[in-house]
Amino acid sequence: MSTDALVVRLPRDRIGALIGREGSIKSRIESECGVDLRIDSSTGDVEIRPGEKPDDADMSTAKMLVEAIGNGFSYERASRLLEPGNTLIIVDLREYAGHSRSDLERIKGRIIGERGKARRVVEELTGAYISVYDRFVAIIGSLDQAKAAEDAVRELASGGMHKVVYGMLQKRRTAIRLERMKLWRKPGEEVGRDVI
Repeated sequence: MSTDALVVRLPRDRIGALIGREGSIKSRIESECGVDLRIDSSTGDVEIRPGEKPDDADMSTAKMLVEAIGNGFSYERASRLLEPGNTLIIVDLREYAGHSRSDLERIKGRIIGERGKARRVVEELTGAYISVYDRFVAIIGSLDQAKAAEDAVRELASGGMHKVVYGMLQKRRTAIRLERMKLWRKPGEEVGRDVI
């Protein structure tokens, strides 16, 4: 193993998603990040090494992409990490469920919601992507988006009411919009309700 390499262990059932049809996803990550992926499908270990031009290798982005796919994201959603300023946050639900399988399933159910409603609402209100896989919740977005989604996930995992969490996210979104309007207004111009 190279000293410059990073190693990520994925669930073995996510290795196929990382490789893609005829190696297409693996090749895209290698090309986009300038790295070489060595995948051991028997253990789930993925070794990330600098590619042919080590100075151009974006090892940290490649690692986030691999981890995102390992935590249930499609490549299409995970590729948002290629955009500058986006990040990946992973919440381990054992912090809330301990080792109780039934508690874990209950908490996952709260975060996903009936027919995926809770996850969808949190995604809409934050602009982040959310994946609930095994005992983890993975979140992709800008730092602000991902942090807001993480706060919502942790509140729901702690037993917080959905209505309260949605209200908190709505207030945050409104505050951000008002702040943006202040930045773009002309000196002396009032920020009114009709300004969008």
